[in-house]
Amino acid sequence: MIDVKMWGRALNQMPKLSQHEWQALDPVARWLIACRASVLFMTFTAAALGGLMAWRAGFFQWDLWLATVLGLMFAHATNNLLNDYTDSRRGIDKDNYYRNQYGVHVLEDGLMDEGEFWRYLGITAGIALLLGGWLIYQRSGLTLDLMLAGAFFVLFYTWPLKYYGMGEPAVLLVWGPLMVGGSYYVLAGQWSWDVTWLSLVFALGPTTVLFGKHTDKLEADKGKGVNTLPVILGETRSRDSVLIMIAAQYLLCLALVAGGSFGWPLLLVLANLPNLPGLLRIYGQPKPAAAPENFPDGIWPLWFSAFAFRHTRQFTTLFLLGLVADTLIG
Repeated sequence: MIDVKMWGRALNQMPKLSQHEWQALDPVARWLIACRASVLFMTFTAAALGGLMAWRAGFFQWDLWLATVLGLMFAHATNNLLNDYTDSRRGIDKDNYYRNQYGVHVLEDGLMDEGEFWRYLGITAGIALLLGGWLIYQRSGLTLDLMLAGAFFVLFYTWPLKYYGMGEPAVLLVWGPLMVGGSYYVLAGQWSWDVTWLSLVFALGPTTVLFGKHTDKLEADKGKGVNTLPVILGETRSRDSVLIMIAAQYLLCLALVAGGSFGWPLLLVLANLPNLPGLLRIYGQPKPAAAPENFPDGIWPLWFSAFAFRHTRQFTTLFLLGLVADTLIG
């Protein structure tokens, strides 16, 4: 039976489900939960940003944009599935590891056998490849290179990049120049350095979320031999790094306006400044040993990443509104 309500829940969070609840789900709901669809909004936003910049420059085409956004989202979903499979096979996600505590892990929780998992993964990756192939046929040029770069990160983010402190820089590159700049290129047929710099403003958001998550599970990762950048830097420097990246988002917006690349509406992001003192307090001290009484259910043991995620949503909303306003005024 189709459960649209569960679709919405899976798109909004990573729910924990019993075996009985899982068995009652329709295939779409299972796919949305298995691939952690709640984080796909960041990929959609990246493609939307590239599309907006192409529209601003007079190059927008609906068919190319829809193929781009769907291809990127299915590629991201493929990466999430491969991430879970790789970490499960390497023994990282065993023994109530962080990944199992804040959401369903279909393999570790015994909700899917490997055969069913690979069918979901094959269909997801197949759709991404078909859409990417069609875009290469339509655009050629750098499109193949961009797709190959994306495939590299899909296949090798979990291992070895994440294990050797390269996962966080990879996210900055993927959600910035590769996704936003690449979406613009597919639509416009040319590269734009203004769009590239703008893409970094957006990409710093997902990077702070990942940095926060890896800081949350720093000790667990260290014990498993997963040397993320926060493991290498330590908690204090990692917390400081997130604050530096958040500050860089606002400073880059100021620089883009001062340099004349974009107009004053981009400064709408400054409306989020009143929320920063609370974020500074959170990142100014170590993670608490247990969730505070008023902390929302279903999020702990995520702490730093939860607050980075909330800031990213607030900032990105204002950022996109400012860009739309600037485009319409221009």
